[in-house]
Amino acid sequence: MKLTILGCYAATPRSFTNPTSQVLEIRNRLFLIDCGEGTQVQLRRNKIKFSKINHIFISHLHGDHFFGLVGLVSTFMLLNRTTDLHIYGPKGIKEVITLQLRLSNSWTNYGLFFHELEATESEIIYEDEKVLVKTIPLKHRVYTNGFLFQEKVGDRKLNLDAVQNFEIDQCYYQKIKNGKDITLDDGRVIENAILTYDPIPAKSYAFCSDTAYDETIIPNIQNIDILYHESTFLQQEEGLAAKTMHCTAKQAATIALKANVKQLVLGHYSTRYESIALFKEEAETIFPEVLLGDDGASFDF
Repeated sequence: MKLTILGCYAATPRSFTNPTSQVLEIRNRLFLIDCGEGTQVQLRRNKIKFSKINHIFISHLHGDHFFGLVGLVSTFMLLNRTTDLHIYGPKGIKEVITLQLRLSNSWTNYGLFFHELEATESEIIYEDEKVLVKTIPLKHRVYTNGFLFQEKVGDRKLNLDAVQNFEIDQCYYQKIKNGKDITLDDGRVIENAILTYDPIPAKSYAFCSDTAYDETIIPNIQNIDILYHESTFLQQEEGLAAKTMHCTAKQAATIALKANVKQLVLGHYSTRYESIALFKEEAETIFPEVLLGDDGASFDF
């Protein structure tokens, strides 16, 4: 699982900082999460293949999280894309994007599908044989969702020495990897645990931005591997965080601690501060496993 931060700063883009957007690579799938202004430039800068992005998840309809979307949709058209593109976001996202396409006479030459979200409870919005994506309802000034990406548990791993010792034909290998016991020709039943090793543990990643401090999200992210949580302000601006329905670094760390996640990635920083290192320092007073998100940062998990 690999996370590439394309942009992780609040509000407006600047010459050296970008609004929210990131790419999660999980089980050979590329998911784009939010699409702030300048996202396609950051995709090129970070050498991410446009053609591999088939699913885009938009948390909410504040400009710093989706103003880059119509530009990316249009660029896909100019690149002669033929693969379907699926966009998941709040109700209204279809209207705002298709209006721009219609008025500019720029209809796509590929399938463009919108999956509009209205539920206030967590729901499954994407699933295939390897990955599951659920919403995480967040508390912000407009309807907002975070997203939980979960790998599905893979096949068990063959113990080739054991399989060959019992002279089991290769035609049964997939059955064994699926967890089944095997009955030999002489009637002996060989338990699957003898023939296999446990599969590689499935990984999980949660994206939570933008949101006020809200402990109701904890059941949705309990015990996950990686949590990206907004940390717009430092604790000295806790009052401003509450007013604008954002979080401090300390509050993000508190959520990580109470949810028992393995690692916390900070982001969505206000640009009022001299150094984002201050966010990491504050969060580590509460939760030790803190990574500092930044434009262009890439993490392999």
